[in-house]
Amino acid sequence: MDIRPALTVAELQAAEGLFDGPARLDWCERFLDAPGHLMLIAYVDGVPAGMVSGVEMSHPDKGTEMCLYELSVDEGYRRRGIGRALAEALADEARARGCYGMWVGVDTDDEAALATYAASGARDEGLFAMRGWAITPEPKPKPTSASTP
Repeated sequence: MDIRPALTVAELQAAEGLFDGPARLDWCERFLDAPGHLMLIAYVDGVPAGMVSGVEMSHPDKGTEMCLYELSVDEGYRRRGIGRALAEALADEARARGCYGMWVGVDTDDEAALATYAASGARDEGLFAMRGWAITPEPKPKPTSASTP
């Protein structure tokens, strides 16, 4: 297994099977251009077998920490330590970038994820509630016949 950072759109698109949906060109470019965004891909015999993405988060009174945003291992490669190795590689990268810590949100009943994170050195910091906002772009007004030349 070889773990390396994704640096090109082509690498992200080649790993698309590890994502929840298609790797759109514009989103790939935005991800790669954003400071503090990182994706590591695990290759087995040259094939993308797993990925982990991280996002650096900074705050004036805390410094910078790494959020493990998403971890995925292709079903055919599971239970081989790839998820653990990816989480460890992201933690190593966070250390190298000067982050003071790393964290991940995980469903309390996701036993596979909990075991993977524990095996990679994460400790239980207690339960928390997560709330989300569905924010979508506002629709653009449709031109009316009065506004067209």
